[in-house]
Amino acid sequence: AQIEVIPCKICGDKSSGIHYGVITCEGCKGFFRRSQQNNASYSCSRQRNCLIDRTNRNRCQHCRLQKCLALGMSRDAVKFGRMSKKQRDSLYAEVQKHQQSQEQSGGAKDEPEPLSRVYTTSVSSGLSDLDDISTLSDGLLFDFPLTPDGSSTYYNLDLLASAQPSPDQSSLDVAEATLIKQESLYELMLEPALFAHGALEGGQLAADISVLEIDRIAQNVVKSHLETCQYTAEELKRLAWTLYSPEEVRALQSKSCEAMWQQCSLQISNAIQYVVEFAKRIDGFMELCQNDQIILLKAGCLEVLLIRMIRAFNPLNNTVLFEGKFGSMQMFKSLGCDDLIGAVFELGRTLCRLQLSDE
Repeated sequence: AQIEVIPCKICGDKSSGIHYGVITCEGCKGFFRRSQQNNASYSCSRQRNCLIDRTNRNRCQHCRLQKCLALGMSRDAVKFGRMSKKQRDSLYAEVQKHQQSQEQSGGAKDEPEPLSRVYTTSVSSGLSDLDDISTLSDGLLFDFPLTPDGSSTYYNLDLLASAQPSPDQSSLDVAEATLIKQESLYELMLEPALFAHGALEGGQLAADISVLEIDRIAQNVVKSHLETCQYTAEELKRLAWTLYSPEEVRALQSKSCEAMWQQCSLQISNAIQYVVEFAKRIDGFMELCQNDQIILLKAGCLEVLLIRMIRAFNPLNNTVLFEGKFGSMQMFKSLGCDDLIGAVFELGRTLCRLQLSDE
């Protein structure tokens, strides 16, 4: 049966088969695998009833894991080949139902959706792999080192692939592990060439670009940004004075350097996923060859991350949002890079003085 016609039971994205006993996409499969490998303990900063769908599945790990468990995902789950006849019949009936629905819609599922609708209504076939960005071991766009001396940064070409996920699980696993070694994070941050984009020559606009076209491009960039923010302005306002207690700060400070780097890298990797989503919604980006897409992401991802950071920076008490609460730079002390953290916080204060809006 063509199981992939049934959407992911967890988030509704395009599924790639039965994983841990439930039909899921690659993203939810990877998320559940990591939660079991790390014996993760997640917390919800809201009411433990967060909506888990394609748009916000990464906003609350606690509620996402609870939904996985509630729907039957388990490391000990029975594989499809060992299903009872009743279970197989039920699955086949569901497959036929979805196939008939797609046929009645006139094959619309094969037509590319407008860019403006992608974030809320559909995810292109390669996007499910982006969830694996939040693991340290595989599927990273950037793999942040666990220590300041850390290992290497990696890029995963599959994150930008547009091919349909293969129903063959072995080929999925191979694709998921396709990593290309690049510079270390620190070399990336200090590389001057990455910040010299040369978009304008001599400060002049190209002669064939009209003011209306520039305005249209600007509107598209703003729309793409608003659609791919991790937190809405209302959510940030509500969380602004939700602060880490002194006890919680001390608990973070008592972590080992390696453990704290891993905790921070997961948060940054999640933010990077949204930057990739942002880029993919900008007109023309997906028309570029894959290599050019990655070059642009390498060149601009860090800048976009830092600029977006000011949305989650509170200059009134010099705190930044981290895992659902605001805290000062003291909570990052165990990282062992006070100068770097201090520079990031100073950048946050400086950019906040500009009073920039999302637009």
